[in-house]
Amino acid sequence: MGVKGFVEGGIASIVAGCSTHPLDLIKVRMQLQGEAAMALHGGAALTVQGPISVGLRIIQQDGPKALFSGVSATVLRQTLYSTTRMGLYEILKNKWTDPNTNTLPLPTKIAAGLISGAVGAAVGNPADVAMVRMQADGRLPLSQRRNYKSVVDAISQMAKKEGIASLWRGSSLTVNRAMVVTASQLASYDHFKEMILEKNLIKDGLGTHVTASFAAGFVAAVASNPVDVIKTRVMNMKVEAGKAAPYRGAVDCAVKTIKAEGPMALYKGFIPTISRQGPFTVVLFVTLEQVRKLFKDF
Repeated sequence: MGVKGFVEGGIASIVAGCSTHPLDLIKVRMQLQGEAAMALHGGAALTVQGPISVGLRIIQQDGPKALFSGVSATVLRQTLYSTTRMGLYEILKNKWTDPNTNTLPLPTKIAAGLISGAVGAAVGNPADVAMVRMQADGRLPLSQRRNYKSVVDAISQMAKKEGIASLWRGSSLTVNRAMVVTASQLASYDHFKEMILEKNLIKDGLGTHVTASFAAGFVAAVASNPVDVIKTRVMNMKVEAGKAAPYRGAVDCAVKTIKAEGPMALYKGFIPTISRQGPFTVVLFVTLEQVRKLFKDF
């Protein structure tokens, strides 16, 4: 059961991650808007563009294929991070479910999500850093682009130029975000699904899976967006030799962002976040349910 949970979760995560990658790319670009002109650099705030404008600009500048910049990192990230978190969540859920009533209270589901999300994030952080940088590269002037050829090239260049520790830059944020996302996404999906079936609102099938997964995606987006904005900025920052880093850490980044751009800056990219988190969660759980049917005899 343990191994099967990892395989099922991994397949569903890779399918969901690749199919929603362009929305994730747009979200990252939006989260970085205004950063270059923040008050800490002595500039004025930039005009914030919407997701459609950002998407069209990416296509105009670098072509449609640019919407899949960093997709190799997404595949690696889902393979490491999501496979781990989803497999571990299933193990904990099965271990903690009451054998007599076959039920698991919501707080226990949340605890399982927090633990599995933290472990998954620690494993997948190097791929997460590489993905953010590859997605953000196109917004930089040509002379400043990192031009990573692939996720392997990104990770090797970071390790060589910035040290092995750079692969875990922002890891505390990644872990915090993963705990929030996993607890809200997986626990709420299970809970919404159980509620729908208990109240006989819809029969167990595609309709139930889509409804429960979209609700779970909304909950996850609202809970995780502020952490995601700070994570993106910390991971993407350039640290030059002999110069102080733009941010000393997550708290410093949050304070500077709020001071320069206002509290709602922590919800930059929320529209593409929910636009991505909703479809991602739907594809994730619908695919997962189908994969479970295929593997039920194994």
